[in-house]
This record gives sequence, C-alpha cells and structure tokens, in this order.
Amino acid sequence: MGKKKEHAVNETAENEKAKKTNKKMNKTEKKEEKEMKKNEKKGNAVKKVKEVCKKLYVAFRDNDGVMSLVGLAALIVYMILGGDDGGATMAAVAVVTGTAGGKHVMNGPLTTAVAESETPDLLLSEIDRRIVKVRPMSTPLDQISRWGTTRQSGSMVAEYYAVDTKGTEAKTTKAIAASSNNRVKVETDNDSLFTATETLLLPEVTATDSQGAENGPLVLYVTGTEGGVMAMAANNWNGASRSIPAIPAGSKVIRMGRAATELDVQTPQYSALPVKAFNYCQIFKAQVEQSTFMKIANKETGWTFSDQEEVAIVDMRMGMEKNFLFGARSRFTDPNKREDIFLTGGVWNQAGREWSYDGGKLELSDLVGMARMAFTKNAGSSRKVLIGGSGLIERLHDLGATKVLGATEVVAQWGLDFTQIHTKFGTLYVVMSETFDHCGHQDDGMVIDPEYLVKFCHVPFHTEKLDLRSSGQRNTDAIVITEASCLVLRYPDAHLRITSKGV
Repeated sequence: MGKKKEHAVNETAENEKAKKTNKKMNKTEKKEEKEMKKNEKKGNAVKKVKEVCKKLYVAFRDNDGVMSLVGLAALIVYMILGGDDGGATMAAVAVVTGTAGGKHVMNGPLTTAVAESETPDLLLSEIDRRIVKVRPMSTPLDQISRWGTTRQSGSMVAEYYAVDTKGTEAKTTKAIAASSNNRVKVETDNDSLFTATETLLLPEVTATDSQGAENGPLVLYVTGTEGGVMAMAANNWNGASRSIPAIPAGSKVIRMGRAATELDVQTPQYSALPVKAFNYCQIFKAQVEQSTFMKIANKETGWTFSDQEEVAIVDMRMGMEKNFLFGARSRFTDPNKREDIFLTGGVWNQAGREWSYDGGKLELSDLVGMARMAFTKNAGSSRKVLIGGSGLIERLHDLGATKVLGATEVVAQWGLDFTQIHTKFGTLYVVMSETFDHCGHQDDGMVIDPEYLVKFCHVPFHTEKLDLRSSGQRNTDAIVITEASCLVLRYPDAHLRITSKGV
C-alpha cells in the first residue's frame, strides 16, 4: 500500500511539470507569431522602397545616359536593401563612370559582351605573332651581281677596259660588172675590215661551174689591200677559166678564214686594243634607329631591332636595283653640303643591242627572233638571263610551249627561281622584276649575260653602329648601312634591251 501511495505522488509531479512546459511553449509560439507578423510588415515596407529606388534609377539612366548623383543614390539604397532577392533581373547591367573616367559594372556579372562594349581593346584577339616581311623578287639584278664577279675599286670612279671581236661583214658600195679577168677591186663600206689571204663569202651572188651550172655562193680570195681590196674568184668559172660574175651594189660581203700557202711562215698581223670605259660608284645608305624606351617596351608581337634592320636592307636593295638598271651616270655638287655626289649609270643604257616588238601582242615567231638576236653575232654565252616587267612576262606566259620552244622548267640559280626557255639559239632564264613596273617599263625587259656582268665595290656592304647616346645627340640605338658600288657590262653587245613599240 505504501508503494501505491509513492507512485501516485510521482505521477502528480510529472503532470505538474508537463503543464508548466506546455504553458512555456505556448508563450514562445505566440512570441514567434508576433515577430513573424512584424517582419512581414517590415518586408512589405522595404519592398515598396526598393521598387521606388528601382524606378528612380531607370528613369535617371534613360533620361541622362550617364548615372547622376540621385540615380546613384537610388541604386545604392536598392543594393543595400538586398537587390532583387532572386526575383526579376533589372532591364540592363549598370556601368558607372568613375571620378577618373573609369568604368564600374554594377548590378550584374562582368561578361565579355560588357567588356567589348565598354573597353574594346581590353580583350585581345588572336594575333599572328610572326611578322610577315614582304620580300618581293624585285632585285634580281642586284642578287645576280652579288653571286657573280665582284671587284674592288680603289676610287669612286670605276674604270675598266672592254674589248670586242673584229667585225665580220660589210657591203659593196659599187656594182661590179662581170669580167673574164679574174682580178677585181671590191669597194665596200668598210675596206679596213679585210686583209690579204682572207677568204670572202658573197651569199647573195651565185657562182657557176665550168658547165654553167650553179656552184653555190661566190667565194673570193683577197690578194692584197693596197689601193683597195683586191680579190679573185675561187669558185666561179667561165668555161675552162675562172672569172668574176656580176656583183650588184649593196651585196653582203662576209669575212671568212685565211688561206695560206705551203711555204708561208708569216701572215698579216692581227691585234686588238681594249677600249677604256668607266662608271661612277654611288654611295647607298640606310639608317635604323630605336629609342631605349621603345626597346624595353612590351609589344604584342616579337618585333625587334633586327627585324627593322632587315626591312631597311630590303628597302635599300630595292632602291639600288632601280639605280643599277635605269640610273644616269652623273657627278655634281650638293649646294647645301658643298660636296660631290656620284650617281651610277644603269645597265639599261650600257647594253649594245636592242630588239623591239609590238606591245599589243607577242607571237612565237617574235620570241624566236628575239632569241636569235640575243645569241648570235658575237653575243657571248649560250645561257642568259631575261629580266622583264609584268607586261612582258605576261605575254611570254601566254605563248605557252611547243616542241621547239619550251617554257615549263623551273630552276634555282643565284638564289632566285627562274623559268627556262629553251631555243635552238640558247637558253634563257626568265624572271619578273617589279623594278621595271615601278620605273614605267612594265612591257620592256633586258637580256643579260651574267658572265659579262661585273660589280665594282669601293665600299663593300656593311653595317656600322652609331653611338648617339654617348655623344649626347639622342637616347637611341642606331646603325647605318653603307655600300658604294656600281655595275658595268664588260661586253655591251652580249646584252640586249627589249622594248615595246606601244600598247
């Protein structure tokens, strides 16, 4: 019975404790509910303020274009109050101009679209960091001369001697009547060309044999030159004896070889004297400078002082090419510096022969005729270089190729790429030169024999450093590139000018 009484007391105590706990929880719930209602009222008020600030910001932005002070304040209040709280996004990201002109992005992330719009140069495009140096094949003559014969000149005046070969033909100036006497005086426009014991060919005069039949072109033998060219017929007959046929005025007379007798020990002497010629060496220069600050500055691509030097050399050589081709030999005094200026003479005016074609068209027969003139009549080597303007090269290209004349093989020579033209007269290495176009000779060209192209150098090509910093002139790194040189054609008749009669 005592145990029952103790159990009842404990149950009563637990009930009292539960009542107190429930009462405390009810008070807490009521307090939380009251707080929630209070926060809801506050949230509604904040929401209304945010809506007002948002409208103010949009209005000022749209009307002014740049954020004003009031609009900025409205935006700040809006952001302090929590922004959109995950709700609808604003109409556009705000870009605020700072006090020093900087751009500040508000109310949104910084995207590439915003960056490109506000600062176009901030995002780098893909840059090819290799500088493309344009080196057109516009200096073939200078290139060939550097690979060929170069001689040192001890003066700005390059003097040289050139010798050619003795002429081979003349023309009769007076008609000769047919005669049974086999001794005749042949009067020509160049009697000094012939000497005793030489044989002469008259291709336009037909000889006859003892039967009266044709016996080929007339051949004469020179018996003496005192008082004129005395000759006798070698292959013309009048019955059983030799005779002289009729020889018209203007007939071509070709000098052939000598014919000596069995007992001859001596023969008329032959000597040749070289002819003196000269050209001026021109001083070519180029200078490259770069300031110290330019050298240490960061650059988007690897553009160094050496790159500038290389481009300067290319430009210098292009200028030299024009002088080497079309320059006028001259010497005068600079009125300001009171010093002599030497201009080199171009090889265009040194060439001894010229061939012209109709500029509107170029036929295959014309090309063959040009090759004939370039490779015949004591014309030097069997391989020559044809340098031409774009117009001439275009016409040569349009000719195509035939079995007799081919223009399809490409060869590398003197550091250049050439197209070969093979003819029965010789081989031409063809290359285009932009210098002809630049100088108004786009339809012209020149056939050059490299074996007779000589370069004289008074000052060889070299670079020299200038110390402008130590001398107090400029805070730069500087170099000067110098060459004093000229080109000469040792044998003018081995070279041919190609000119156009007009397009």
